[in-house]
Amino acid sequence: MRLLWIMLGWVFMALAVLGVILPGLPTTPFVLLAAWAFHKGSRRWAQWLEQHRLFGPLLLNWQRHRVIPRHAKVAAMTMMAVSLVYLTVWSEVPGLAVAAIGAVMLGSASWMLWCPSAKPQQTEGAAERPGDPV
Repeated sequence: MRLLWIMLGWVFMALAVLGVILPGLPTTPFVLLAAWAFHKGSRRWAQWLEQHRLFGPLLLNWQRHRVIPRHAKVAAMTMMAVSLVYLTVWSEVPGLAVAAIGAVMLGSASWMLWCPSAKPQQTEGAAERPGDPV
């Protein structure tokens, strides 16, 4: 069963990498799914992903604070909008398929907008001391 989780983690990682390259394919959800699968299958691969130079900070922000940075939201929604315009105007994709893709994109964008963009602030009156964990 562990091997199945590891393989699933790598499938999600491949989709995440494609999401970095291809417009319209999101990266963040696939990184989160890869982390989930790796945690079930291999602590070693889960740690590798958490320490990854590109995906690690995104993943740790999500795990610790349930935060998707504003720049990631803007990039994702911009790419979704550009992709939807392309599909609508210049592609040969049937209208029903474009509508379904648009609905998925709208759901993804709504979910991203619902998520906070920044870490929660400290409570008022609590002074931040050097060395305090964030």
